[in-house]
Amino acid sequence: MVAFFAAMLAADQWADERGQLAIAAATWIVLFLACRPLSAERRAQALLVVVVATCGEVVGSLIWGVYTYRLENLPLFVPPGHGLVYLTGLRFSETRLLQRRPRAFVAAVLAFAFAWMLAGLTVLPRTDVVGALGALAFAYFVLRGRAPAAYCGVFVAVAALEIYGTAIGTWQWKEIVPGTGLPNGNPPSGVASGYVLFDIAALALAPHLVAFVRSARSALAERRDQGLGDDLHRAAGDLARAA
Repeated sequence: MVAFFAAMLAADQWADERGQLAIAAATWIVLFLACRPLSAERRAQALLVVVVATCGEVVGSLIWGVYTYRLENLPLFVPPGHGLVYLTGLRFSETRLLQRRPRAFVAAVLAFAFAWMLAGLTVLPRTDVVGALGALAFAYFVLRGRAPAAYCGVFVAVAALEIYGTAIGTWQWKEIVPGTGLPNGNPPSGVASGYVLFDIAALALAPHLVAFVRSARSALAERRDQGLGDDLHRAAGDLARAA
């Protein structure tokens, strides 16, 4: 996934909107292939992240203008990209090494997040007040949430993607958040806090989505079987009358 994201964002540097459609098609295919071996609940989580994150993109980029993509649009590879970022971070947190030492992993990620936050308030070229608020929110979610290792895994994936994406100019964060007067980093140190909200929504809603789909399938199958039984009953009646 690291290689795929690096290649995808690098290709976008020379792509027009048609080229972005080709990148989007490739990204959707990769997301589909990545979801095939997963459980139904994990697939539902990825789907929910795509839906919730895309709504966030529309608000944050197109409406509010907190950040802007290179062509000032919402590239269609972004929605499936969110699903892949989520799955990458989640899988990273489930590696053997990190599962043996989850507390050390969480502590290391929090230390990095706070170091980034302090750098954004002191030595980085752009003062990052919004990032500091996001970093504090991220720390709260990690310390009080039900899946701290998963949140931290996604933080690592998001941080790497944000640093790379902004460095090559795929998107840029506004220096001042519109309508607030608050200075913002590029990228903000607390950008992963938004992803944690996506994670929370996915983890909370995925079991309900899976249960709903299974219930709907059962109802359709029952209705189909009932319809088949009625057809057989009518056919038997017709045969009896004909005899």
